Amino acid sequence: MAPKAILEHQDLSTRINMSEKGRVVIPAAIREALGMTVGSSLDLRIVDGELRISTLRNRIRLAQEDIRKYIPEGVSLSDELSAERREAVKHE
Repeated sequence: MAPKAILEHQDLSTRINMSEKGRVVIPAAIREALGMTVGSSLDLRIVDGELRISTLRNRIRLAQEDIRKYIPEGVSLSDELSAERREAVKHE
């Protein structure tokens, strides 16, 4: 599920100009809606001829949601991985 701030600002848009060195300033309201802060890692990609910018945190969240569809309810992958690793250490 998208963060509340994003849902409240889905219609938020603006037009900006790129500087001669290719720099753009993301307006504060958009940064806030996307949870971008100083030092945030951003993911830039071209999709259908459009530049899409998202936080790395959001990309990870989306990937987790996609993978969660394939994991049975009540199963913890981290617990399973830890158990497998403990078993492997016994045999080393």
